[in-house]
Amino acid sequence: MPKVVKSTIVDAPVDRVWATLRDFNGHDRWHPAVATSAIERSAPSDRVGCVRRFKLRDGSELREQLLTLSDLEQTFSYCLLETPVPLFNYVAHVRLLPVTDGDRTFWSWESRFTTRPGEEAAMSAMVGEEIYQAGFEAIRRELEPAA
Repeated sequence: MPKVVKSTIVDAPVDRVWATLRDFNGHDRWHPAVATSAIERSAPSDRVGCVRRFKLRDGSELREQLLTLSDLEQTFSYCLLETPVPLFNYVAHVRLLPVTDGDRTFWSWESRFTTRPGEEAAMSAMVGEEIYQAGFEAIRRELEPAA
């Protein structure tokens, strides 16, 4: 079972990063791969169990369900329900921690999943780079002060 773990430091206060990431329906405003997103059945985007249906810029559609959300711990987890790529049993966790040296944020994003035999490396690279790393860079552009 592949496990993808990526982390970064964002030059912005943890509460500011959390305010952006905790909106389970807000990734279309900052992630470059996401074109549109909506929470099914008009549920609140912070209700555990809500499902987001979104389209990627390439036109493919996905559905993900919010499994946990903790404002106290600044963490959430979600799973894939439907996806056009061979990611099965995909569960991801996002965690933020304050970096007190400079009022920055440590951001960890990790997942485990299964895939078809022989596709583990390709799917791990896709998740790590096209989803996680692209998300890190997008949040930096969104929240970090201009150099």
